[in-house]
This record gives sequence, C-alpha cells and structure tokens, in this order.
Amino acid sequence: MFSRRIQQRVRQFVTSIMRPLARLGITPNALTLLGLLLSCITAVVIAQGLLFIGGLLVLFAGIFDMFDGALARARNAASTFGAFFDSTLDRYSESIILFGLLWYALHAQALHDSFLIRWPPGNEQPWMISLIYIAVVGSLMVSYAKARAEGLGLECKTGLLARPERVVILAIGLITSTGIWAVLLLAVFSNVTAVERIAYIWRVTRQAARQTIVHGQVAPGPVGDFSADGHISAKELREDKAPNRQGSVGANEGGEPSIHPVHTSVPPFSGSVQQE
Repeated sequence: MFSRRIQQRVRQFVTSIMRPLARLGITPNALTLLGLLLSCITAVVIAQGLLFIGGLLVLFAGIFDMFDGALARARNAASTFGAFFDSTLDRYSESIILFGLLWYALHAQALHDSFLIRWPPGNEQPWMISLIYIAVVGSLMVSYAKARAEGLGLECKTGLLARPERVVILAIGLITSTGIWAVLLLAVFSNVTAVERIAYIWRVTRQAARQTIVHGQVAPGPVGDFSADGHISAKELREDKAPNRQGSVGANEGGEPSIHPVHTSVPPFSGSVQQE
C-alpha cells in the first residue's frame, strides 16, 4: 500500500538518526531484542484495557522495528543471521501484540462500550476472538509467502497489507476506539494479500516455465523440478551431483556452480548486523 519511494525515504531518515547510535557500539541484534520486549509491554498495556496508550505504543514499536535495520545500514555491515533473527522476531512481536488484544477481548466486561461501535450487542466477544485469530494467521501467511518465494529465488513484495500497513491500521483502531473494525480489516486484507502473493508467484513461475521451453523441451531455467512440498526433487539432486563433461561436480552446463553457499562468521548477539 505504501509506495517504495515513501518507504525508502523513511528508511533514509531513520538511518540518519541512527548514525550517532552506531558509534556507541550498540548492535542491531540488541535493538531487535529490545523491540520484542517493547512489543511484550505493549501487549500487557492493551490487555489491561488501556487501548489509547496501547495504540500509541503500537506505533512506537512499529517505528522502533526499523531501528535495527537502520543501525545495520549506518554501520555499513550485515549478517545472514541478523536478517533471519530480525524477521523471526518480527513475527513474534506482531503475534504477541494481537495476543494482548485477544486477552482483553476475553476478559473485558463491556467490550461494546470500549470500542464505541455499532455491532450487534452480545456478539462482540466471539467476533473479536475469531477475527484476531484470522488476523494472526493472515499476517503469518503474508510473511511466509514472501519468505518461501525468496527461498526459491523469486522476489515477492506485492500485496495490499505488508507489515507497515498492518501496524498503522491496528494503531489507528486502538487510538480511535474502533479496534474491532481495525481487526476486521487486518483479518480480511492480510489473507487477501497472502492470496495475492500466491497468485503473483504462480504467474511468475508460469511465465518463466514458458520462456524456458526450447524446441519442445524444457531447458534449464529459474524454475526447477520441485516436489509436492516445494523442494527440489531427488532426481534433480542426483543430476546436479553427477560429474558433467568437464568433470566438475554440481555444476551446470556453463561451468558455474548451481548452488552458491553463503558464509557468515559473525556469532549471534555479539555485533552481528542485519538487513531490514
């Protein structure tokens, strides 16, 4: 929903703010852990029914989430573990905040009065619980679809509701006492985004498969022979491991290795940095 130009400008602004902090020796992984702790505090505040303060904290936690990536750019360094660690804890943070809202929905005495909405009286709690669950599943599937596509070498950034949009919608809903409508939007459009990404990858892989057809035969291309669970088939692995005409192992016809290992020697929590 937010254009890449806006996101890039925000990242540049946050990076400029983090440059002084980069000189203090604080690691991006430490900021990632602090962000998780801030999300836990936000969940506790929302669970206590302090929705307005919780909405402000959701916004702050969303901004704070960019600090670790900005610090990595300010230090001009990155690590494989840092990127993995940041993305994984982002999923925990979002789920924890929604769990705080779920706890509030389960224990609130007057849920209808809290959100100031026109909703059938007496049915707010089951609706709220169901929508929160659907929103959690949708947010996880949006992230998983992107991660799985990138694991196959495909870029997948399409869709209406990425993480920044979800943070803004939830924060506005809590601040304006329209939380159930915000969760409804999250539940619907996060899953719509996941379906969008599935359809996008289907189109990309279908187009790539067509382009690799040469003289009625499928030539090697970016889309390999995958099994039902998405992994490369055993037959293809055997062919990759077999020596080619030049006698090399695991190389394609052009003599380039089919798999490029990524090395990282930076231990976790001791100065590793990551890309956002």
